[in-house]
Amino acid sequence: MKLLTYSPSHIAEIKQLFTQVFSDSEGESEGLLIGSLAYQLLTETDPQDLYGFIAIEDEQIVGSIVFTRLVFESGINAFLLSPVAIHTGYQGKGVGQKLIRFGINQLKEHGVGLVFTYGDPNFYSKVGFNPISEKLAKAPLKMTYPEGWLGQSLVGEAFEPIIGNSYCVEALNNPEYW
Repeated sequence: MKLLTYSPSHIAEIKQLFTQVFSDSEGESEGLLIGSLAYQLLTETDPQDLYGFIAIEDEQIVGSIVFTRLVFESGINAFLLSPVAIHTGYQGKGVGQKLIRFGINQLKEHGVGLVFTYGDPNFYSKVGFNPISEKLAKAPLKMTYPEGWLGQSLVGEAFEPIIGNSYCVEALNNPEYW
């Protein structure tokens, strides 16, 4: 399996992957919503605010993750991991964990200090994320499941409280995703 930074030539296949994976697990409307989100993130986000990675097996994209800048009033260099999709036939085989670790290592190399996600604590704890409260770091929008707000430091220091609000990229600035 190859782990790579995505290129613009991959965008249509990435959109299809997200659409299919989320349709399989959450229904067609959710699949279309998340497929469109992935497309928007990859086509409308300023490249300096975006990192996208893919897993390829047998010439096919079987996994994709997207990190986008999360701006805090304090100026901390942070990114948000969302969304994540692993082809249904490859789930439960460690592909997602390998891809996320690969992506996090790339962010570390680019000087990113903190990374956040909003998802299943049981899964994301396997790749270093820990539950955090909004007293520690405020999410950009009101969350439906606050227990899914997770973060990790990429600089080895303890996770210190971050004062002030946070702001996500425009494509994620929709209460439907939170």
